Amino acid sequence: MLRKILAFVVLAVLFSIVVYNPSATSEPGANPQDPAKEDLSRVEYPSLAKVPWRAHFIEPQETLESLFGPDWVTVARFNRIDRRHVYPGMTIKVPVDIVAARSYTPMPQEYPAAKGYGKYILIDMTEQWMGAYENGKLKFSAPAATGAPGHETPVGVFRIDARHRNHTSSLYKTEDESGQYPMDNAMRFHIGPDNVSYWIHARDLPGKPASHGCVGLYDEGMQNRVYGIPDKPQLIDSQKFYAWAVGENEYDGDTGDLEELEDAPAVEVRGTNPVYRK
Repeated sequence: MLRKILAFVVLAVLFSIVVYNPSATSEPGANPQDPAKEDLSRVEYPSLAKVPWRAHFIEPQETLESLFGPDWVTVARFNRIDRRHVYPGMTIKVPVDIVAARSYTPMPQEYPAAKGYGKYILIDMTEQWMGAYENGKLKFSAPAATGAPGHETPVGVFRIDARHRNHTSSLYKTEDESGQYPMDNAMRFHIGPDNVSYWIHARDLPGKPASHGCVGLYDEGMQNRVYGIPDKPQLIDSQKFYAWAVGENEYDGDTGDLEELEDAPAVEVRGTNPVYRK
């Protein structure tokens, strides 16, 4: 009889742990089987090894703006993601010190390989980030989305040889297949042996490598035109890089059509795609 009572007590204790302290099994989190890898806390960027951050699960009705106010831009850049790709059910990284994170960049302030160039673009695939250098010193930088696994962006040192402000993809369409995918503010930096061109251009940033080999930068103006959101575009890095590298201050008479260029900035692509923790 005593054994039966003892067994009952043990079962009751275990049951109470499961019912009243379920955090080990019921903490909200993204589906680990989701191929979209929507849990961005699993993406490893070397530069964040010494930057304190916490994971935040996006609840229904939450947006970057409602959570962080004007600092939503800081959090978006920290995650290499745009507003259109933040949705309930995903997990993002939130810097513990948002004020300090406003100036966050993984790019070195000085880059010796760029010292011999007036203008030099460095694309770090491991960090999913891109920097603009003048005589070796960082002028500005921004998140970038490089090629997805199986479509990695080619690594090496190249040079921009064409610009096309109103470029569209000849291969890929928008999500609703209503038109060819827009690639505003496009700068071609490489043509592969299979005659495939690689561009730096405006695109969506989903927080991970996502392209077919090109390098994408924020452009909410393009997203508003194509998708109708966001209402008030704010992130326009593709326009900033385009104007700095190949804009009319550098090359007169930009009609928006494809134009080949000479002596445009060099482009270095380095690293490998970031690691996803299991």
